[in-house]
This record gives sequence, structure tokens and C-alpha cells, in this order.
Amino acid sequence: MPTLEFTKMHGCGNDYIYVIGEQSRPAAPASLARRLSDRRLGIGADGLILLLGSNAGDVRMEMYNADGSRAEMCGNGIRCTARLAFERGFARKNPLVVETDAGLKTVSLKLDRDGRATAATVDMGAPILNGPDIPVMASGRVVDYPLDIDGTRTKITAVSMGNPHAVVFVEDEQVFALPDGEFAALGRKFEHHPFFPRAVNTEFVLPVGPQRLKMRVWERGSGETLACGTGACAALVAAVMTGRAQRRAIVVVRGGELEIEWRENGELAGHVFMTGEAVEVFRGRIELDEQELTPAG
Repeated sequence: MPTLEFTKMHGCGNDYIYVIGEQSRPAAPASLARRLSDRRLGIGADGLILLLGSNAGDVRMEMYNADGSRAEMCGNGIRCTARLAFERGFARKNPLVVETDAGLKTVSLKLDRDGRATAATVDMGAPILNGPDIPVMASGRVVDYPLDIDGTRTKITAVSMGNPHAVVFVEDEQVFALPDGEFAALGRKFEHHPFFPRAVNTEFVLPVGPQRLKMRVWERGSGETLACGTGACAALVAAVMTGRAQRRAIVVVRGGELEIEWRENGELAGHVFMTGEAVEVFRGRIELDEQELTPAG
């Protein structure tokens, strides 16, 4: 029976199962993502990420959420993808270019004395702020937009970092104290709201100061996660647009901290840069049926 090698990694607790598809790859990655992501019956993760060859970049990241849905981009996942590709010799470059479903992203690895990558800075590109391009069911910039959630008027600011986000600013710690079940119910109301034609990731953000934001996040397709890199970027962009933060800030998530900068001047002005950890948890292998693998290509 063939085996599939994997590496479990996380960035600020946002964990994925990584598979390097040099010789073969899962034939049905969506169903495999559902099976392996289960935290009781599988390995346990927020999803599955494949490292594949790329004609446009140094490595291609193909990502599946825990429910099997395909995702365009993951800020925490791309840092771990770059570290794994570099350390395993798949793409021995620094910085390196990662091809994603949201385009090409440049990742600069921070190496320790032994040449191991412990953290990375990602050029996430410029945020998408036009409503139909995010997409949401409104035109122009969607800033502090009143949205009806089960009869409650909630202001959201919509941002895409290659995937859609709804940022909700809160005034106190109440949302952070919600039990998991209640927070899940709240997150699903946003995720499946008809205002978001491709569903949405939702960030609940408390501005602690001009350079510090606290965030709790609900990710479409995965549920609550300990961190969301694209969500942290969207939170900072939304905070700047609404006058709640400066262009460089620390975003505090349940799994740690991310440093986010929305560059104003100089080279690559308008781009968002994210810096955070990339941690290997363990390596392993699983047995699969022969029909569950297909040649990489």
C-alpha cells in the first residue's frame, strides 16, 4: 500500500498539513483535506496545502480548507510553504516566489545561524477595495457599511487580500469572551450572508492603540482559527481606512502576534507586508489506496 509523507506546520496556531508533490499528489485533495483535517478522526488541521511545481514562480501553493473547499490564499500558510520549500530543497532561494490562486507572492525568509527558517515576511500585494472585485454586493469602497445580521445592524469594512474579508470593529472585549459555540453561530451568519456571493472570512477587531489591534477570526470553510494572516492584513487596512490605526501595527490573535504594514511611501507603496513565525510541528506518513494518488504534473 502506498504512503504519503506530510509535514504538520503552523503560523500562530493556524495549522495545516503540508504535502510536497514532487513525484505524486493526492488524486482527490478536497476529500483528503476533509478526512485528514478532522481533529478527532484524522491528523487535525485547518486544512491541506500542496507544494507543487510552478512555471510562474519557484513553488505553487494549492490550498484546501478543512471542509474541502478550495481557498485562494493563506497568509500563515504561505510562510510555512516557503519555509518547507526552502529547507527541503524544493526551491532553494531566498526570497522566493510562491504561486497562489491569488497570484504571485514574494516571501523573504528569516534564517537562524543554522540556516533554518523561523519566520518570514510576505509581500501580500495591494489590497482590493472595490466592492464587486472583493466580491460583495455593493459598489465602490465598502467602509463602515451597515449590514443587517438577523435584525441587528452591524458595520463592516470589506477588503480582499486575494480572498474576501469582512472586518467588524468592536468597542470592548465581549466578542473575545464568547463561548466557542456562540462565536461559531455568529461567524456562520456572516460567512453565508447573501451580501457575500463567495462567502467571507470575518474578523472582529478591537483597536487597542494606533499600533495594536486585537482580533478574533472566523474563516470560511474552516471555522474559527487561532490566526488568519490575510485577515490580519485586512484588519490593518480597514483600521487605517477608518482612522483607527497607523499603517504599521501588531495584530494580536489567539495564537500569537503578526506584524502588518500597509506601506505608504517608497518602493512597493500600497502593498501590505506581513511578518510572522513559521513552525514545524512534526512529520509523518499515512497509508493510502493506490487510486488515491496520481502522478504530479
